[in-house]
Amino acid sequence: MIRKRRFTFLRNTVCTVMTLCLIVGTTGCGNTSSMESNAAEDSTVKESSVIESSITESIQAESVMAENSEITQELTKSTIAGNVTAENINKDMEDLTAMDIVKDMKIGWNIGNTLDSTRTDITRIDAPYKFETAWGNPKVTPELIDTVLGAGFNVIRVPVSWTNHIGPEPEYQITESWMERVQEVVDYAYDKGAYVILNIHHEDWNYPYYDNLDRASAEMAAVWKQIAEVFRDYDEHLIFEGQNEPRKVGTSLEWNGGDEEGWEVVNKTNQVFIDTVRATGGSNPYRMLMIPGYAANCSVGIQHIEVPENDHRVIISVHAYEPYDFALNTYGRNEWNHDTGAIDKLMKDLQTLFLDKGTPVIIGEFGAMNKNNESERAEWAAYYVSAAKTIGVPCIWWDNGLFEGNGERFGLFDRQTYECKYPELLAALMKGLGMR
Repeated sequence: MIRKRRFTFLRNTVCTVMTLCLIVGTTGCGNTSSMESNAAEDSTVKESSVIESSITESIQAESVMAENSEITQELTKSTIAGNVTAENINKDMEDLTAMDIVKDMKIGWNIGNTLDSTRTDITRIDAPYKFETAWGNPKVTPELIDTVLGAGFNVIRVPVSWTNHIGPEPEYQITESWMERVQEVVDYAYDKGAYVILNIHHEDWNYPYYDNLDRASAEMAAVWKQIAEVFRDYDEHLIFEGQNEPRKVGTSLEWNGGDEEGWEVVNKTNQVFIDTVRATGGSNPYRMLMIPGYAANCSVGIQHIEVPENDHRVIISVHAYEPYDFALNTYGRNEWNHDTGAIDKLMKDLQTLFLDKGTPVIIGEFGAMNKNNESERAEWAAYYVSAAKTIGVPCIWWDNGLFEGNGERFGLFDRQTYECKYPELLAALMKGLGMR
């Protein structure tokens, strides 16, 4: 079974079903509260399937009828209502803000191209390791995480793609074996006292179009409700990131900052994520939550992020490979040439748009790919990290395990030997923090 800090997955399932049955018995069939099915296949859940099906079908029917954003918001609220009120066992979280947490972060590392890998040739009930290793990286091990933390990182971002592991609507039930593996990897870092960022990554259902808003909102609520319930007793060291790079895939708008439709839909689905997590009880009303703008874009997209009012536990997520021609363009230049313009502008924008207004920022992905230019990358890294540290923004290196070939070569640690392949670059990252 999926492990939890104080409550077992089964206990939460049983309590939720009992609460649901009480509500239905008291208020009748007109009640629109619902519970998305947990991953555990307990007999109690099976016995409640008739009740659950009736309620979720009612919600689904209402969602189809939604014609504007106000109706969509009401449907989302009804979808996430009816949760068990679980006690917050991490009382210290109630006095913490997102600013407090971000100040304690130093520098982070992404386990890229691993749990975020996707496949179309196997089913969601297959072993989770078939997905985890689908893009060429080995299974994540405690030794790998220990190596990264030992190198000076204190934040581990765990990108996870849930698409291959979600059942059909309206339950969108996540495969239990996948949830168990995700929790296992989270615990590798969490149990060592590191900050862990858990997200949804390469999804194929949250594209930001008006005509997809209702469906995306329903799935967003169902998926995050399940994740949040499993992890709701974790303390402030676990952070949820609602979306990765929500964008109009395959269009001319994909990477150029988006349009009004894209900005608005991303803001609305961000709010669905926040409302859903906050409603799951435990420590989740006090959990730090990260939200991106359109495509997590660091220029145009960040100009249109709506920061929720009166929620001081929200963090802005930005991805920034700057300057692009040196850091991300596969066919770009090998030399940095001390081109600080794009980096300086980014930091100024983050300061003006968010930090000056009391909202913290995390650069959830950054890096400069290998072009046989470690010394250039090292100089760049020291400047980049130092500039971000000056304004209080932690940076998380995107490591996809790639070192050679024609792809985006952002590998830093060899996941077979646990060796850092670029010690000069690693030293420069820490130098930017003033650690070396």
